[in-house]
Amino acid sequence: MGLIDLSAIDLNLLVAFEVLFEERSVTAAAQRLYLGQPAMSAALGRLRTLFQDELFIRIGREMQPTAKALEIAPGISIALQQIRQTLEYSQTFEPTTSKHTFAIGSSDYTSYVVVPKLLEVCRQVAPSINFRLIGFEKDSVGDLLEQREIDVALGFFQNPPRQTIQMSLFQEHFVGICRRGHPVITEETITPETFARLPQALFTLRRDDIGEIDKVLAEQNLQRRVALTTPHLLILPAVISSSDLVTVIPSRLVTPFACKDTLEIFELPVQTEPWMISMLWSKLTNQDQASIWLRQILQSVCQGI
Repeated sequence: MGLIDLSAIDLNLLVAFEVLFEERSVTAAAQRLYLGQPAMSAALGRLRTLFQDELFIRIGREMQPTAKALEIAPGISIALQQIRQTLEYSQTFEPTTSKHTFAIGSSDYTSYVVVPKLLEVCRQVAPSINFRLIGFEKDSVGDLLEQREIDVALGFFQNPPRQTIQMSLFQEHFVGICRRGHPVITEETITPETFARLPQALFTLRRDDIGEIDKVLAEQNLQRRVALTTPHLLILPAVISSSDLVTVIPSRLVTPFACKDTLEIFELPVQTEPWMISMLWSKLTNQDQASIWLRQILQSVCQGI
């Protein structure tokens, strides 16, 4: 037996069947569906043709279901309920009761800066929402978003992938840190040459030893020694406080790093351009209600950072 071509079936007919089955009256069913009685009678005629059965026969004052109608009624009811639930889920998202899990593409830096405040806010407005932080390489972020492995990505995106949407969250810039008592702090003016001679640590997710500072130094024909590269941002306070290495970090990490009495902050002797931390998401999820809520809450959280 071949499959029925659903494109030829009006979904409203199944709704009409459901209401007729419940009301046992063409007149009452028409009123409930805000139809005229002729339109309701016409729908019943089309149902009889579709199922090749009378479906409802008048006995006394009621339209009683036939054996065929009794057989198909549970399946139609379940199908319509599933459709209603699917449509309702797609149109509403209630954060106060939702147990949804969001996957956020995030580096150590954006996680450290954004996530504590995100969790603090959600504890009040969405206590059952769960989050998964996913590390990513920028070359793969488009695929991760398209395949729904992550809902949004946080970071600096100079060339966002096609079919994505980008929203700016906050601006960032670099500062330097070194151990307390480091000779560089005793100098009244740190020159670019002095800075370049210092052994340095570099946080990078790439597997090279070239950062933005190196590009600026190269414009002055200077090259620094990168004694340590690490993809682990939070190792830097321990490394810097116990060595003569210095490092350059985003300014929003200054307060938690500098609160330790073993670290000092210094102004960089070279001019670096600020950059924008953004949120990236796929056009495929742009109208998804849960994703919209996540983006709105992240935007709100970042306004106070």
